[in-house]
Amino acid sequence: MDRPLKDVKVLDLSRVMAGPFCTMVLADLGAEVIKVEPPEGDDSRRFTPIVDGESAYFASVNRNKKSVVVDLKRPSGQEVVRRLARRSDVVIENFRPGVAKRLGVSYEDLSSLNPSLIYCSITGFGQTGIYSQKPGYDLIALAMSGMMDLTGEPEGEPVKFAVPIADIAAGTFAAISILAALIERSRTGRGAYIDVSMLDVMLYLLTHQASAFLLAGEVPRRMGSAHPSIVPYQAFRASDGYVIVAVANEPQWQRLCAALGVPELAEDEKFRTNGDRVRNRTQLLDILGPIFAKRTVAEWVADLERADVPVAPVRSVREALTDPYVDERGMVERVRHPTLGEVALLAFPVVVSGLRPRVRSPPPTLGQHTGEVLRSLGYTEVEIEALRREGAVK
Repeated sequence: MDRPLKDVKVLDLSRVMAGPFCTMVLADLGAEVIKVEPPEGDDSRRFTPIVDGESAYFASVNRNKKSVVVDLKRPSGQEVVRRLARRSDVVIENFRPGVAKRLGVSYEDLSSLNPSLIYCSITGFGQTGIYSQKPGYDLIALAMSGMMDLTGEPEGEPVKFAVPIADIAAGTFAAISILAALIERSRTGRGAYIDVSMLDVMLYLLTHQASAFLLAGEVPRRMGSAHPSIVPYQAFRASDGYVIVAVANEPQWQRLCAALGVPELAEDEKFRTNGDRVRNRTQLLDILGPIFAKRTVAEWVADLERADVPVAPVRSVREALTDPYVDERGMVERVRHPTLGEVALLAFPVVVSGLRPRVRSPPPTLGQHTGEVLRSLGYTEVEIEALRREGAVK
């Protein structure tokens, strides 16, 4: 189970985040992923921070892959991709609709060579509809989905997520759909065309916020760290930082009140049930806020954990990644990079039957595997050199 996709071959024509995140998931699960990059490389190779010429952003989603540089604007470059498609199970691209067709690598072009091919397109707004030609950037999907309007403090400006969540979620749903298509193909022998829209995915992720509008007619609003349906379920300012309290039922509420030294609040008719607390949110927070401000984060975490109240400190990324838990769970792996030496990368986040899929190889340098892959396609050394001179490969 550490490499359940070891017999699956993936041709990756995508760049930056949504597509590469999808293919990283497949690669982590054992698939052979050939990443085809233009002569200048994936755009993300130039995103900061840069360490000894290598981008940390690129490294975050491109391990376990082979890099091949191909100029798709040249017919001989397109032929390289066609040869790869003939032996591939999956193709993934995130060009704007119509671009793959112009480059000769569309679903119609490649499935005619390999009818069992599963072809996945990831775009901002899908292949159809009035927005299909809009550029597909994470921030645009975030804004147009309503998700950005819900993120931030109540009286503040709308805020983006700290990570490109629209890209990452689209890549995740692309991977899920590809796995489903592989199962279906095992039954029917037929390939499939998968159309992933980042906006569709973000609308799907609205979940209970969407239902508040669709079913109850309520328009959700920005609430900072607070929850629209549960109180208290948010961050509180302690004397030296922030602490999260997540009280999801009445016994937890009673234990919280006792631990805070205000047991009478649990029986106050304004706060007795969660519904009461939601209706009287402002009044309750005016009481709780000054109490939390009197002590440190560590003190509150210790006291509330003893009281069996869900609690956590708000940590920095440094604190999160240096927690002993990370080592205990094996969530950071170290591999040898061709130019950087040993590098640390996040591990695949799921353990199945006691096994966690391993990081088998580091993020590739640009064109690191061009020769190796071309030889596997039947190109001779003379032909490879001719393609290099022509500029079709690198």
